[in-house]
Amino acid sequence: MVKAADMLIARRADTRARADFATWKMMAKLNGASALPPEAQEFLSSYKNLLARMSEGEATEATIAAIYKAYYAEMGGGGTPPDVRPRQAEPAADNVTAFRRPAPKPRTTGFFGTGTAAGTQKRPLPVALIFACLVVVYVGIRFYWR
Repeated sequence: MVKAADMLIARRADTRARADFATWKMMAKLNGASALPPEAQEFLSSYKNLLARMSEGEATEATIAAIYKAYYAEMGGGGTPPDVRPRQAEPAADNVTAFRRPAPKPRTTGFFGTGTAAGTQKRPLPVALIFACLVVVYVGIRFYWR
């Protein structure tokens, strides 16, 4: 049985492994692999070796699994790392998530065009009222100084 602390470490290690591998892969594409730490360069070279033997998706998952195991041990996980990802029939395409707009909220208008959903917001003052107040203040100051 896996402890909750080990599962938390496993999730963090998996997330970090996937993010680091994506970063390292992009750095390699941009000819910046020499600036990476030696551990990252070793993982990238093993990834290139795996690419010669299997498809890109399988090589990516195998490399991420190796990075995950290393991070799990580094973060203090005990024993063999638990499986944190659910098994999929086909691998996801580079962690791409489709963008969906949230459903629009219904707005009902009330007095002075304010919505009932906006109960904590202040009502905006009409521009004419603000202008009238400024005129009163100006006339009052002019009258006071005479």
